[in-house]
Amino acid sequence: MSVGDRMSRQATRDTSPERLLRSELHRRGLRFRLHQRPLPGLRRTADIIFTRAKVAVFVDGCFWHRCPQHATFPKTNADWWEAKLQGNVDRDADTVKRLSEEGWRVVRVWEHENPSEAAGRIEQLVRAES
Repeated sequence: MSVGDRMSRQATRDTSPERLLRSELHRRGLRFRLHQRPLPGLRRTADIIFTRAKVAVFVDGCFWHRCPQHATFPKTNADWWEAKLQGNVDRDADTVKRLSEEGWRVVRVWEHENPSEAAGRIEQLVRAES
């Protein structure tokens, strides 16, 4: 299987960590939108968005976004993977910067995080802004 085949099969939305987090947020009475662009013209989609509170949530995979605890680095085609993964990290930082400049609060949740703890962080932000 080629890298392109592998990447085309990789889930990019509605992953298990994302679904667990959404369930916890919903259980807490929070309502949100899914997979939307927070800003017009920004070609990046937040996993969960609270439009009134201006809170954008991204659920990041440990491999794809280089989790400090769980990041792994492929040995095969290492240079290509280095550039690909660093590009993801750079794009994440740019997204946070752009959204912050427009008054948005950005929450990044790692896939390994406890959904209840992550939901607590998000709930505090959303309720403070509402």
